[in-house]
Order: sequence, then structure tokens, then C-alpha cells
Amino acid sequence: MWRDEPPQPPASAAAPAALEAAPAAKRPERMSGSAVLWVALAIFAQESVWNFYEVPAQLRHFVSSATVIGLIMGLDTGLGVIIQPWMGLISDRLALRRTGRWPIVVAGACVAAVPFALIPWATSLPMLMLCIFAFGLTANSFKGVTETLVSDYVAPQQRGKAQGFIKAGVSLTIIVSALISLLVVEHSLKAAFAIPPILMIGMVALSYRFLGRRHPTALRRENTDTDQADPFSSPWAVLKDLAREPSRARLLLMAGIFCFAGMWAALRSLTTPYGTEVLGMTRGAAGGIALPGAIAFLICVVPLAYLSHRLGELRMIRYGIALFVAGLLVGYAEPTPAFTATSVAIASIGYAVFSVNGLVALWSLAPNNRVLGAYTGLYTVASASGMTLGPALLGATVDLTDWRYMFLNAAVFGAVTFGVFTVVARRAERPLSTAS
Repeated sequence: MWRDEPPQPPASAAAPAALEAAPAAKRPERMSGSAVLWVALAIFAQESVWNFYEVPAQLRHFVSSATVIGLIMGLDTGLGVIIQPWMGLISDRLALRRTGRWPIVVAGACVAAVPFALIPWATSLPMLMLCIFAFGLTANSFKGVTETLVSDYVAPQQRGKAQGFIKAGVSLTIIVSALISLLVVEHSLKAAFAIPPILMIGMVALSYRFLGRRHPTALRRENTDTDQADPFSSPWAVLKDLAREPSRARLLLMAGIFCFAGMWAALRSLTTPYGTEVLGMTRGAAGGIALPGAIAFLICVVPLAYLSHRLGELRMIRYGIALFVAGLLVGYAEPTPAFTATSVAIASIGYAVFSVNGLVALWSLAPNNRVLGAYTGLYTVASASGMTLGPALLGATVDLTDWRYMFLNAAVFGAVTFGVFTVVARRAERPLSTAS
């Protein structure tokens, strides 16, 4: 199993990051619950803002074209693809210093809070666009960096379990955003847009208070040889190493991330129109199909993380894809509201497996521990690209066939994704067994 510890080869730029960990005697055997709690709180803080970041209603005051609104809403995704790998690499350099990545996280949260809170105050399209662009620029600058904090405080063999708790916490931001929408928006839109950034700044400050002072003795500083020359001085060097890696396991893994993230985004985007077109449901009722899936995700994500710790990330991802496809086939076999909701719930559990393990698997194949932030950015590039194109690709198959076959078409894409991850699992064993 690729995740298990192989015989230790000499350290080199081509060796996976998992091989450069500290000796077994120096590794913490147990996951630090407090470290995971505070990292999860920091990630929860930023995700609470992103989950409430819905500005189409604001844009409709100035723009009538749905196409233009969609393009503007995709601006933050495009900025993330460009910015996050760069900021990840910068944070990798800061991680070797006494302050760690925290200056980027703290400063980013404080700066991003301002344009977000000003969105409902915009009285013209140029002012609103300035707020949207400024928020997308600053929020993307620290988003991936915050997610990489787990690699600084949690040992490599414990990161999968840590991700389970973090993802469970992040899923709660959906509830927080919904409560703000239900209880505050109708009374004061300006207050509603002020609450998430205030929560973000407060929670990031708490996380820094309890974790920032621990950074000088954090796991990452123990694992990295600061005297060794760094071959990854820019994102271009990281990309060149990615392209030249002999087994192509990392490139294939990014392709698999693209496919799975795209499938999930397509399922979420098109389930509501599927419910109205095929099941004869109202728009509101069709939108509720996703609720059992959200509950299933929240219940299962932590146990799945512990199971992944025992079985290995890539093996569990393949199991997750198989479960995802099985859920889609259930929905195709019996097109009723009950079976469709069950189908989405099963698929959500399969996606939870990927959500826990995808980034950890990519970190494990990184060339060394100095580029984990950059690889978090590459994960964003792959997943964001998939989420952007996935709904369009599945929608194209619906146009070619019919809404009735949407779940079957998605299952075919899932089978292709399963094949990609099977190849990744086989090739990922080579660097671990042949690196020298």
C-alpha cells in the first residue's frame, strides 16, 4: 500500500515529501487535538465568509444579463487559479521562519474583511466591481495558505484524520450562512455582510494566539533542512518538476482531482433542474434534494478519515469513487424523489472520502516538504478548473441525450475517474519504492 512507510532512501529533490519526515522516534505518535482544533477554526473562519459570498442579487441591481453575472461570479475562481500557487510558494518560505505562514493569514483576513463588508454599501456597478475584485484578490491570497497550516502542526501520517475534523467543521459554515440569511438579511443586509468578516477576524486571531507561538517548535521546522539549497524558487520551477516527474503520478493525480471535483460540482449544479424536468418537482422542493447529502457528509466525514488512515488515501479515494458511481446508478435506476435523494446522499459520502484524502494524497507525492503550500495551490488549480468545467461537460451530455440520463452520464464520467485513480495508485508506488 503506497501510503505505508517504505525503506528510507537518501533525501533528494525528487523524493516524495512523505519520505522527508523526521525519524520515527521524533514523530508524534498521536494527533494533536488542540492543533487540529485551532487550524480547523482558522479554516472555518475563512470558509464562513466564502459560503456567504453570494452577490448575484446585488449585481442584478446594475446588470440584467445572467451571462454577465455568471462571468463576474467566476472572477474569484479565476483569481484563485492564478494567485494561490504563488502565495503558497511564498508561504512555504515563511514557514521556515519564526513567524511561519501566519503573517499572510492574519493580514489577509483583516484586509479581505473590508471589501466584503462594503459590498452592500456599493451604490454603483464600478464600486461593486471594485469590492468584488478586491475581495477575490485578497481572500484568494490567504485561502490556500490557511489550508496548508495543517501540514505545519500535524505529522504526515496523521493529516488524513485531521482533515476529517476540518472538513466536518467547514461543512458547518453552510449552517452558519443559512442562519445569517434567515435571521439577518431581511432585517439588515449591511449587518448580514458585516457578521461573517467579523467572525473571520476574531477566529483567525484566536487561532494565531494559540498556534502562532508554537510555530518555532512546529513539526515543519523539525522536518526541513534549511541549509539545503531550494530548487523551487518560483512556481515555474514547481511546474517544471511536475511535468518532468518520471512516473507522472502527480500529473495524473491532478487530473483525477479535476475529474472528481468536476463531477461533484456538476451533480450539485444540475440536480435541481433534474428534479424539475424529470421528477416534476417544484424548484424549491428540488433544491431540497441535496439536504440528505449534506447531513450524510457531516456524519460520515470523520469516520471515513480514520478509515483512510488505516487503508491509505488513494485506496480510499477509489472506494469513494466506486460509492459515488453506485449512488448515481441508484438515482438512474429509479427516478423518484426518494430514490434521487438517496442517490445524492450515497454520492455525497463518496465525495466525502475524496474531500478528506485528495489534498493529503497530493502532499504525500510532493517532491519535498518545502513546497506543500505551492502544492495546495496546485490542488486549487485542479479542483477549481474541474468545478468550473464539470457542470458544462455534464450539461453537454444532457443536451445530447436527455435529462432522464443525467445520472447515467455522470456515472460514465465516474468510471473514467476511477480508471485515472487506479493508474495513479500504481504509479505512486514507484517513487516510494525506487527513489534514490
